[in-house]
Amino acid sequence: MPQFRRLYIQGGTYFFTLVTYLRRPIMLVPTFRAALRSAVLEVKSAYPFVDLAWVLLPDHMHTVWRLPPEDCDFPKRIGLLKRKTSIQVASALQREDLLTRSRTKRHELTIWQRRYWERWIRDEEALRQIINYIHRNPVKHGLVDKVSEWPFSTFDRYVGAGYYTKDWNG
Repeated sequence: MPQFRRLYIQGGTYFFTLVTYLRRPIMLVPTFRAALRSAVLEVKSAYPFVDLAWVLLPDHMHTVWRLPPEDCDFPKRIGLLKRKTSIQVASALQREDLLTRSRTKRHELTIWQRRYWERWIRDEEALRQIINYIHRNPVKHGLVDKVSEWPFSTFDRYVGAGYYTKDWNG
């Protein structure tokens, strides 16, 4: 198994991708969205961060977070986010028939993929490109024809701030 090395930068800005277990299309289920929203607020309250952008798709999500200047512990935040969401949706979305011996041994549910992807964002140009990528993602996956048609992202926040026009499509 490959050994992934994470880069820990205090006050860093990071791009994350979190995926559901077996790419189950459960993220747009209202119960899941409510649990995720609640978990984000709870984690933010205990371990602050600024969420700069995000998009929620049926089986994965992308988000960009900026950590406080003295902090680089994004694994704790991601772990808590996944755990809190899983606990809240387990009764509705847990699938016992998908459990493996490994998942049972580790006391894992069938909500999230075990790992996540992260990338440290070096500068404003890289940040701009990643935010554009995040907002274009529903079009890339064929879910909508125009970015503005997808309701599960920060696109409207960026339109309101004048960063994009409503008809922007990358």
